[in-house]
Amino acid sequence: MTYNTSKDFACQMDSIDPLKSFQDRFYIPKQKNGERHIYLCGNSLGLQSKNTSQYIEQELKDWKNLGVEGHFHAKNPWLPYHEFLSDSYSRILGARVSEVVAMNTLSVNLHLMLVSFYRPDNKRFKIVIEDDAFPSDIYAVESHIKHHNLNPENILIRLKPREGESSIRTEDIEEIINNQGDQIALLMLGGVNYYTGQVFDFKNITRFCHKKGIKVGFDLAHAVGNIELSLHEWQVDFAVWCSYKYLNSGPGSIGGVFVHSKHHNSELHRFAGWWGHNKEDRFKMPDKFNPIKSAEGWQLSNPPILSLAAIRASLSIFDEVGMEALIKKSTKMTSYLVFLLKNISSNRISIITPKERGCQISIRVSGGDKVLFDKITQRGVIADWREPDVIRVAPVPLYNSYLDVFNFYKILEEIL
Repeated sequence: MTYNTSKDFACQMDSIDPLKSFQDRFYIPKQKNGERHIYLCGNSLGLQSKNTSQYIEQELKDWKNLGVEGHFHAKNPWLPYHEFLSDSYSRILGARVSEVVAMNTLSVNLHLMLVSFYRPDNKRFKIVIEDDAFPSDIYAVESHIKHHNLNPENILIRLKPREGESSIRTEDIEEIINNQGDQIALLMLGGVNYYTGQVFDFKNITRFCHKKGIKVGFDLAHAVGNIELSLHEWQVDFAVWCSYKYLNSGPGSIGGVFVHSKHHNSELHRFAGWWGHNKEDRFKMPDKFNPIKSAEGWQLSNPPILSLAAIRASLSIFDEVGMEALIKKSTKMTSYLVFLLKNISSNRISIITPKERGCQISIRVSGGDKVLFDKITQRGVIADWREPDVIRVAPVPLYNSYLDVFNFYKILEEIL
């Protein structure tokens, strides 16, 4: 597609956008003057869909009128409520329904997965992770290494880009796997790097790790609802995610877990809780834990229904639109944004996000000058600053328009 820098082009693209009506199904934050913000921060917190209150109010109504009986007799019974999300999640993640479950928050789920999938021994004990992974992931991984009385400095292999580059090359990951694979127990990556926006090559990375007998897990916080995923086909061992970014479920909302079906009948060590126990006799309160033979077997506690209701509201929109249509628009919008940024004549900014990306574009500011970010904020742009020198913007295909992208570009150009 041939882009240009005129406002008319953005308006024309919006006029033919098959998803343009969905913007009106979300609440867009407004400035003091009543104008809409240019909201480009869905990679941190997605916007509230207008059907969210309807879904939550139904559960409040049933709680009010039924009390504990809502577990069985609510319009949407609470006992199996988390199962109402599994079909939608399976499509978004490219998984079987039995491989996904909504539970806990992301870091909690990562700890639970590490209990099962990081079992160091005298031969295999190392973990591979991005050097600039989200800090919580590094904290979690290091804490498990220490739990096994090992020293993270000797155990953790931290992937770094080559000198002068921003992204990690797949061939460099493969080289590390080939050279040290016999000692590596686990590779744990963010599916989309939170800082640069790089999308990793899930399929090939998983393939050459498995050839060396290495387990593979992904943090999908910035991937789920953003990029194409085929976790079952790619044979990924496990994945965890939050739902409040691209899935628009509300601040701190409940996350989820993927566990490949090949592990469902295994004797993997795990931390157990009553909600992961076999459903047929769960309420008989047996002494011996008998896990459900699916991803649900990693559950600990019954989940918060009000949070699940908010996720279900958002997932209903994903069911309606489909990931294929979202990714198609996302690809066009981010390509358009990159085109516009490259047409700004300034040596103060550069793009560090590679071509392998979702809808996030990370813009490096020369000298780590946050003043530029503060100025675009004052002009009505809600984006995200990451130390030491990066502005992250994410035109989300569900509720952002090409005109949003253009207006951001014009504000940035004028300030520069």
